[in-house]
Amino acid sequence: MNPRPEGVRGATIVGTGMYVPERVLTNADLEKMVETSDSWIVERTGIRERRIARGDEASSDMAVIAARHALEAANLTPDDVDQLIVATTTPDRILPSCACTVQEKLGAKKAAAYDLFAACTGFVYSLGIARGLIGAGLADTVLVIGVEKLSSIVDYTDRNTCVLFGDGAGAAVLRPAASGDGILAVTMHSDGGLGEVLEVPAGGSAYPVNAAALAAHDHKIHMRGKELFKVAVRTMEESLRQALDVAGVSASDVRLLIPHQANLRIIEAVRQRLDFPSDRVVLNIDRYGNTSSASIPISLDEVVREGRLKPGDLVAFVAFGGGATWGASVMRWTQPAPITSEPALAVASARRTS
Repeated sequence: MNPRPEGVRGATIVGTGMYVPERVLTNADLEKMVETSDSWIVERTGIRERRIARGDEASSDMAVIAARHALEAANLTPDDVDQLIVATTTPDRILPSCACTVQEKLGAKKAAAYDLFAACTGFVYSLGIARGLIGAGLADTVLVIGVEKLSSIVDYTDRNTCVLFGDGAGAAVLRPAASGDGILAVTMHSDGGLGEVLEVPAGGSAYPVNAAALAAHDHKIHMRGKELFKVAVRTMEESLRQALDVAGVSASDVRLLIPHQANLRIIEAVRQRLDFPSDRVVLNIDRYGNTSSASIPISLDEVVREGRLKPGDLVAFVAFGGGATWGASVMRWTQPAPITSEPALAVASARRTS
């Protein structure tokens, strides 16, 4: 959260990628499944359709495709990756981690791979970790992936939640940048006292999935919508203001705001509180719904490929997720600085000789 100390190298995004499944689940489709309507869904969420993964399409499969696109955009290969962070709440399985499965499928043999579990704020948290790793000289290339197969934990008999969520993956490659460029600030917060606002009650050590859990649909997403709305708006505004303050910039300086695509009403409330122009807020919730940790990197890849970000532009990210977690980041879109040392290689060498 604190400003980068003098002399510590920065970190910037040098490549992005995304993937969404082919199957489109429209509001009209949902009308046939639960008591709802297109107008009800659009009015309350802004969502018109979402993507749903095939039954044989795991989170790791989607993550690998997004990762390959990001590495290609960065002119790098899987062998260049030092650290692989997968932000997800829907790993292929509890053990091994989704990241280790992605590492194997991607062929990133030298990467340290691990999952990050911060729900919808996962990508923002991952940016903070990647920035720290690069700044400390523990990595030169960090691949961050946000991926979700939320259809696997959605209760399609609950009209209040099944209309919200979709599947997909987004990825970003981070490399060193000159101090003062790239990621300028990251804020990360959590409050475990809000855990029941958005949860999957069963499936862990406290409440294993059993017949009672299955009957109650406790292995699926449970949400307190009204309470979540209030907390999400307040915390997203506060964390973004904090990140802007740490970066030493104002909302008016930001070229694009990329919020977590949770609900159009939440995004609009945050925008209004910050007095942020609507034409500079990135929205794709109408097409993809809420893809949790994947929503920000998917949105980022779209704006990058559309040419909406130029070197020197400021872009901000903000999210709220179950846990509860929330956070924001501000970065200056820029080209990476030449690497003048090989700290990650030096660390690896030290490990081999120890």
